[in-house]
Amino acid sequence: MQSKPRVNGSIRLPWAEENSKQHSLRRRPQFQFNPTIQPKYKTKPSDPTSRRTWKEADSTPRRLFLRLRLLLAASTESPIGPACRYKSQRDPHLNLLESSSSCLVASAGGFYCLEPETVPFASPVSWIFLWLAAGWFGWLLEPESVCRWELVGSSGRMVAAVMTAEQVVAALREECATPASRLDEVAAAMADEMAAGLAEEGGSKIKMIVSYVDNLPNGSEEGLFYALDLGGTNFRVLRVQLAGRERRVVKRDTREVSIPPHLMSGNSSELFGFIASVLAKFVEDEGHSAMFSDKQRELGFTFSFPVRQTSITSGTLIKWTKAFSIDDAVGEDVVAELQTAMEKQGLDMRVSALINDTVGTLAAGSYYDEDVVVGVILGTGSNAAYVEKAIAIPKLEGELPKSGNMVINTEWGNFSSSCLPITEFDQALDKESLNPGEQIFEKLISGMYLGEIVRRVLLKISSRCSIFGNVDQIKLNTQFILRTPDISAMHHDQTPDLRIVAEKLADNLKITDTSLETRKMVVEICDIVTRRSARLAAAGIVGILRKIGRGTPGHNRKSVVAIDGGLYEHYTEFRQCLESTLTELLGEDASKSVAVKLANDGSGLGAALIAAAHSQYLN
Repeated sequence: MQSKPRVNGSIRLPWAEENSKQHSLRRRPQFQFNPTIQPKYKTKPSDPTSRRTWKEADSTPRRLFLRLRLLLAASTESPIGPACRYKSQRDPHLNLLESSSSCLVASAGGFYCLEPETVPFASPVSWIFLWLAAGWFGWLLEPESVCRWELVGSSGRMVAAVMTAEQVVAALREECATPASRLDEVAAAMADEMAAGLAEEGGSKIKMIVSYVDNLPNGSEEGLFYALDLGGTNFRVLRVQLAGRERRVVKRDTREVSIPPHLMSGNSSELFGFIASVLAKFVEDEGHSAMFSDKQRELGFTFSFPVRQTSITSGTLIKWTKAFSIDDAVGEDVVAELQTAMEKQGLDMRVSALINDTVGTLAAGSYYDEDVVVGVILGTGSNAAYVEKAIAIPKLEGELPKSGNMVINTEWGNFSSSCLPITEFDQALDKESLNPGEQIFEKLISGMYLGEIVRRVLLKISSRCSIFGNVDQIKLNTQFILRTPDISAMHHDQTPDLRIVAEKLADNLKITDTSLETRKMVVEICDIVTRRSARLAAAGIVGILRKIGRGTPGHNRKSVVAIDGGLYEHYTEFRQCLESTLTELLGEDASKSVAVKLANDGSGLGAALIAAAHSQYLN
């Protein structure tokens, strides 16, 4: 006697009754018999926990065919190992996933879990029963019924968790995709924004700041020069001895000093007075030098805060960032403030150049290689500077420089375009940031944000399935607890069991006892986020090169890009991806004339070098 199906319990098909201890097919339907009630859909139909009506899924004949296809697929033995998914080429609604202990078949309506791996049908009679069961089962459901298919046993739940996690990763992979066609659009949009920013102030999302640096160091500089690097809670003073092309930098001394917290919110005279006192002591420690008996010492000043520069030796502070809040300095010339403070200390030193760290990177690169035309920062933050023809800068006022060139600080971190691959994780990060709607490009590519994006992806996976087991949600919900050095370590993990990945997850997020497959998934997430970052950075560089007519077919003049920053220097996968993407976008022939080089300490050495290149004592 055949068992009758129950609406509110397990349904066992007639052909499975005689082997009920070996084979089971279970579902837990929730019927809505009122055809006037429309169900709500909150998730995609492909989600294992989604609910959808059969009417919405397909017509009744199609449902019947799907059931038959589904059961036929379940009857096929294919012992190919754990967690292997099959997708029908002809029927995208049908998926087959096998694990070591169960066979999971997914159709448009949900999931079936059959135990054990195969369902034997030894005779034609069995196939007839199968066909009848599929038809009876398809017609059983009301058109407006809402069904959710649930997996059988712990292995089934684990399979569901894996599939849910894979769906999140697959969506991330698709949304972060950066094919060459998209990157070409990014490069073109970058070049267009650059041109608009050069045309007039405020004409572009990227500021295209005129640096007033019209001569870059070339290696011929000689003498003793100083640098001050102020950009955070610490500042550095440097002394650099230059000895011409043959010997270059023969000596370099550095001192780093912490700024007392009360000076970061006091008044400008106190802050610059403290800095000048450190400079004076630094000079005093070197002893008497006959070199400065008849001339001033010269200083390059790297000031990493927003300024409105009016010449190479002057710039008014627009606003403080980071931990600084000194109201009376806003709107004042920071060079004049420092110059006054040094005079009060009795220090005979002149500020020869006011720069930012990106211009310094360009200078540091140019000092060792005159073919350097672009300087890029790829570290905690990101920016780019390059050499532009002065006649191509409509907003440049006054007499054109004798060199015919001008270094432009692009501030490309604020670049934004509809062609950028932005995900829900990027949108949430931006919304919760201190500067929502700003620095979009930087938030996609810089080292400060990559680890945070990965954390947000892991948080979503954890909220939707139990693949990580019992997770400390406090840790996983803590912003910026996962840093880019952490994802770099996981991404580069070459151990057979991905031991470093396990350690980083445990140490930073308190995620323990992960499977090897789960750790591989985490590495893939790191790869997706990092590759997008590197490829977008490469597209930005290509945009700059194309703006100045470099890196194009038929253009054989060598063009070198100098890059500074820990993201590029220490993250090998990032660096290799960026360089290969440059070749991909430029083409084999054009890429032969473009090179990328590491340039260290642009904010320190670069400032001293620009001071030398703009010395008042040059012939």
